[in-house]
Amino acid sequence: MRNKKLNLIKEKKLILLIIIILILAAIFLFPAKEKGGIRIDAQKRYDERSLVEARNYQKLEDNLVQCKLCFRGCIIKEGKRGTCRNRANINGTLYTLNYGKPCAIHIDPIEKEPAFHVYPGGSIFCIATAGCNFRCLFCQNWTISQQEVENTHYIYLTPKKAVQSAKESNCDAISFTYSEPTSFYEYMYDIAKLAKEEGLKVIFHTNGAMRPEPLKALLKHMDAVVVDLKGFTDEFYTKLSSAKLEPVLQTLKIIKEEGVWLEIVNLIVPTKNDNMEDIKKMCEWIKENLGEETPIHFSRFFPAYKMLKLPPTPITTLEQAREIALEVGMHYVSIGNVPGHMANSTYCPKCGNILISRVHFFVLANNIIGGRCRLCGHKIPGIWRDVDSTRSSD
Repeated sequence: MRNKKLNLIKEKKLILLIIIILILAAIFLFPAKEKGGIRIDAQKRYDERSLVEARNYQKLEDNLVQCKLCFRGCIIKEGKRGTCRNRANINGTLYTLNYGKPCAIHIDPIEKEPAFHVYPGGSIFCIATAGCNFRCLFCQNWTISQQEVENTHYIYLTPKKAVQSAKESNCDAISFTYSEPTSFYEYMYDIAKLAKEEGLKVIFHTNGAMRPEPLKALLKHMDAVVVDLKGFTDEFYTKLSSAKLEPVLQTLKIIKEEGVWLEIVNLIVPTKNDNMEDIKKMCEWIKENLGEETPIHFSRFFPAYKMLKLPPTPITTLEQAREIALEVGMHYVSIGNVPGHMANSTYCPKCGNILISRVHFFVLANNIIGGRCRLCGHKIPGIWRDVDSTRSSD
């Protein structure tokens, strides 16, 4: 009888111990709320220092949200993220997770962007965070573009400090680049607005798939945009980027309509988008819809990310594409990622002489004075300094 009582006491103690353990687990692993009323995911804690409510989204029933920043229009369940990996639904509110968390900060020559008709020889303060809404198999910067922000090495940098750093570094402009700036729209917007107020030029390099409303709002604080027109067929965009062509074409038209300076980059990937008939159609579309003075940069592909077995683009392919663009009637066509090529430089469409002599990203001579060719006086479109600070060739 006594043994039965002892066993019963032991069982009660064991049950009590199990109950205590379960209560402690519930407290520590599944807290109901954190500061500010934000529920924290049990497996992935969000850093509240960069939790900023996203713009351009809609709240739906059952705590769903729909992001309306890019063409995808992601409908996001509670606790999940959108395609760009850095916009999360937390308690039925969409938050941007990478605000103030750049993982790449560099000072580059503006030619590297490439922006050949903006302050030649100038320097840009480049900022990028993690994230992209495309899935390009050939991405050169996949280590940050295809990542969640917590998987990158980042620093905390407020918009005010970013602008201050750019000015202290004597940069001509701030550029949002490397990854896809759409994924850090709010951070970019706030920096751009402040930078313009401080007298800096502002540029962003994009895949061009932002929706019209946020794009137009952003363009009010932009001086120039560089758009990657990755190909000119839906098949290429679908298979190699998991994206669509039409939203990009719409973006290009909006940038032109809003009067913001535009330059286009076309990375030619061997056997994928190097069909010369498609390139001709692309150039004809650009001329008809954006104008013959829109600069086109044909860039050389090098094996990267998930396309390591393809060879680099033959230089002859780039030269053929450039020749087609010139025959179509485009005025400013360059070749990129081929250091020392004659098409690194910019030529006057009227007299044929060199306007800006370059070797890769470096300006050797600038023959644009007051926005005109120094040799024939032809007006050259772009954003030029009031007083030319680079030497002219004889």
